[in-house]
Amino acid sequence: MFKLFFRLSGCVFLMLPWLVVGGCNERPETSLTSSVRQEVSPPPVEAPAAELLLSQRAFIEVSDKVTPVVVNISAERVRMVDRISPLFEDFFGDFLPAPPAEQRERSLGSGFILSEDGYILTNEHVVSGAEQIKVRLTDQRVFPGKVVGVDPKTDVAVIKIDAAGPLPVAVLGDSDRLKVGQWALAIGNPFGLDSTLTVGVISATGRTDVGIEDYENFVQTDASINPGNSGGPLLNIYGEVVGVNTAIVASGQGIGFAIPINLARLIADQLISSGQVTRGWLGVSIQPLDAALAESFGMDRVTGALVTRVLPGTPAEKAGIRRGDVLLSFAGKPVRTVKELQLLVASSALGKRVPVEVLREATRLTLIVVLVARDETAQPAIQQPYAEESAPWVGMSFEETGAGVRVAEVEPNSVAANAGIQQGDLVLAINHHVVKTLADLYTARQRARVRDSALLLLQRGDTNLFVALPLKD
Repeated sequence: MFKLFFRLSGCVFLMLPWLVVGGCNERPETSLTSSVRQEVSPPPVEAPAAELLLSQRAFIEVSDKVTPVVVNISAERVRMVDRISPLFEDFFGDFLPAPPAEQRERSLGSGFILSEDGYILTNEHVVSGAEQIKVRLTDQRVFPGKVVGVDPKTDVAVIKIDAAGPLPVAVLGDSDRLKVGQWALAIGNPFGLDSTLTVGVISATGRTDVGIEDYENFVQTDASINPGNSGGPLLNIYGEVVGVNTAIVASGQGIGFAIPINLARLIADQLISSGQVTRGWLGVSIQPLDAALAESFGMDRVTGALVTRVLPGTPAEKAGIRRGDVLLSFAGKPVRTVKELQLLVASSALGKRVPVEVLREATRLTLIVVLVARDETAQPAIQQPYAEESAPWVGMSFEETGAGVRVAEVEPNSVAANAGIQQGDLVLAINHHVVKTLADLYTARQRARVRDSALLLLQRGDTNLFVALPLKD
């Protein structure tokens, strides 16, 4: 004997092998009109707007032409985990000693084919640490994938499959020509759902302070991107790849980011040719400007990158760049933020003459720099001076050391504290006058009395920074 309960239109039925009992009152039968359109009846909208039909046709064509170049990537990793729950470890750990066990993790991502012989572009985080990679094409063929090279600083990776015969290849566009408001289409495998197409627009370009990667210049889109889309293509209406879908804002909707294809292609070319990435190096320390700093340099807007230090023997020193210069453009492209400058320098060719526009003491200069390869292991020297106290100034006191003049104390809520100066900062210059001794500091302070503000160059740990200090009587 068995029992089965199910609910239907608000009625509960008890079904036994020999009995059916209805638990609701009888209701009159309702006749429903079929919702299936008959050939003789017109659709609700007989003539959709021509623009809608054209857009729909374009989306269908992009999907038909590009979907075959998009692949599904499955990566398997192994990590070590405790054999027993940490909850019971305090009670049973001494009695149940056991070495960590292997646990296999699988992640899904997307990618697209770069060449007929099987090179595929994807995200570094999709394949990072994977011991086994499987690539499934849209025709359901599955191939083992081999990592050719990865670049964690941009989240770009290239993998390779060996297939019999040539593969369909993606057409790469020009991400530098993207405009906000253009159509954007994403194809990928969100949550493992193969060949999913979503549509939106380009929401923004040049996003550099997102905090995801070391080198950022993201394309922002509201085309729906979900887990599993990572590594898939962001397309324009021509079906050209203009970005590599990378990340989403988990707390928001309609905010996704893609690596611009021009940057991804630059990285991919190096990974395919040599398996690693070589970046340009200028040899300066820089900081962003705020409104107070920009005003102190006579600028009417906050833009550019402020040079706080020039390392000896570097391309910057050889080009004539000085501490206190504001870098306005690099290789003919405007520098709006520190992140933009870092990306421009890192992406530039080595050994070529590159024009750099700087603002120096209210004068614009164009200097020529020749970049060299960046040494990722190089670290600037750290200075840590200490000595005896001196007279206070706008809420801070000083002490002289063998390395210079150090801020010994900063009074809370003082002018210095509100400007961001901290105890232990080393004063390198005031209004571009070098400070090495307390006498230098006193002279620079006296000169600054006729001005409304003072521009201080400080060293904090291994970083140099400028601070605009308002002066009050």
